[in-house]
Amino acid sequence: METKRWGKGIVFGLLTIFIMALAVSFIFSLILKFTGLTEESISWMIKALSFIAVFIGGFVAGGKGKERGWMIGGITALSYTIIVFLFQYLGFGKVFTLEQTMYHAGFLATAMLGGVAGVNLTTSK
Repeated sequence: METKRWGKGIVFGLLTIFIMALAVSFIFSLILKFTGLTEESISWMIKALSFIAVFIGGFVAGGKGKERGWMIGGITALSYTIIVFLFQYLGFGKVFTLEQTMYHAGFLATAMLGGVAGVNLTTSK
């Protein structure tokens, strides 16, 4: 039964991350299209929202998994990283750069923290 909760949590966490990423991408594409802003001028905001999305995804995964939030959040972040890597490698033939690797290591830590918060704030003792 424990594995079923973990799997459900990880899937919900990944869906949360990808839905938030899709929404943020859509909003910023509209902003870039219809204003004079450049991608460089809003890059820090995009990165911050990426970390927030991964934290919330870890939070959702931990809340659904109900125990070992750090592990569920970590597995969620690793799954996200693998999906992004496979998309980039199989679709574009490129591997992660050092900068991308560091961002994904930060995503791992952020999702683990979100998973811990998700377990502790959603599980009633």
